[in-house]
Amino acid sequence: MNKKRVLSGIRATGRLHIGNYLGMVKGMVSLQENPKYEPLFMVADLHAMTTPFDHKELKQDIREVVLDYLAAGLDPKKASVFIQSDVPEHLELAYYFSTVVSIARMSHLPTYKEKVKQHSKNNTMALLYYPVLMAADILIYKTDILPVGDDQLPHLEVTREIARKMNERYGTDFPEPEQLKTQGHYVPSLTGEGKMSKSVPGSYINLTDDFSEIKKKLASTPTDSGKGTLRIIDRRKNGGSREYVNEVGEHSKGVVSLLELVELFQGNSKRREYEKLYATTGIKYQDLKEDLAKVIYKELKPIQKKRKDLEKNTKYVDKVIEEGGKRAREIAKATLAEVKERMRLV
Repeated sequence: MNKKRVLSGIRATGRLHIGNYLGMVKGMVSLQENPKYEPLFMVADLHAMTTPFDHKELKQDIREVVLDYLAAGLDPKKASVFIQSDVPEHLELAYYFSTVVSIARMSHLPTYKEKVKQHSKNNTMALLYYPVLMAADILIYKTDILPVGDDQLPHLEVTREIARKMNERYGTDFPEPEQLKTQGHYVPSLTGEGKMSKSVPGSYINLTDDFSEIKKKLASTPTDSGKGTLRIIDRRKNGGSREYVNEVGEHSKGVVSLLELVELFQGNSKRREYEKLYATTGIKYQDLKEDLAKVIYKELKPIQKKRKDLEKNTKYVDKVIEEGGKRAREIAKATLAEVKERMRLV
């Protein structure tokens, strides 16, 4: 039976946070139990180099991501974990892909413009080239579905466009991959602005954070008086997004973040309970944050225990990386050979 390939890729910019875990890793780990799918977990060290990085820390960051993947439940017997730069075929395929996309298309991507604003002194070719390399990462494994957040949809559309152009021009058989939307495909920032991100200090909870650190981070999430009006805005198919307007008429974005996390870790009924309090007697945020911290830590505790064991077993981790890279290269070499033949380069 031909299995559908599912790719998950995370930049090697430090340890994973609960946004990565809920948005990608948890869903991918569940797929490894399904015989219809072949999951591939990629540590994207080349993508980590598209924005300012410390070359001395990069190697350690790669290792940290691998450990987090394994601790979160990745089973090397059912899925592969590999390092992007260990498969040079990605770069060669990306170059061939670059011949069918324009500079204008890349430079107008909202994700590119946002990164340029963040790193105005580091507007490199690598940054502009990011979506092309991402397309190669995905298509070299003929990936059918991948768990990406909504913020990555512009890049996914570039991948689909490149697949169509290569298929039309050269007769290749690339699939047009679809987004796998997990329960936590969008995990809000603790700051109340945007999504949880490693590039935004104070916005995330690491998988390795202990109970006191989780409490401390949740305590910093901005709140209001705990009382006001709930508004439902029809922005999503699952009932609309929510706004909490406090007694003085201001939107409480931090409250949105907290109650999104409540729903993700404690369920929808608990969120409804808090919303009812918000519209009546009021929420006591200290109690909410304390209870939420306990639930988050309860889920992370077994992951942290397994991670400590893995840190001691360096030979096992090395073997996992080696075997995962071997499997990835087997697939990548076969795809690249097909492409070169179709493009009449061999």
